[in-house]
Amino acid sequence: MSETSADCIFCTIVAGEIPADVLASNEHAISFKDLNPQAPFHALVVPVDHHENAAASAAADPAIIGHLVSLADEVAKASGNEEYRLIANTGVGAGQSVFHTHFHVLGSTPAMTESLI
Repeated sequence: MSETSADCIFCTIVAGEIPADVLASNEHAISFKDLNPQAPFHALVVPVDHHENAAASAAADPAIIGHLVSLADEVAKASGNEEYRLIANTGVGAGQSVFHTHFHVLGSTPAMTESLI
């Protein structure tokens, strides 16, 4: 049985209760475009089950992190980004604002001169 949180925006997206620009999904995770992109390509990858952060997800089911990374790679490459940045913030001080495990997938374009650092 999936764990969810009634007040979690990502849980409502996973449940299909609010719309998102979905890029890909599977039985373990869903990926959608970030509403506030920080790079030319910025997607989020979230697990179906609700856990506060990546460490909590790994503690509950270590395989979920592999599923998230695989889906991140799929959406990055489908968008033309063979190289990309994968970020998971843990805690308010690290910039986490939604407390449901998620990875940011950031990619650029070939013509972009700025670095993603």
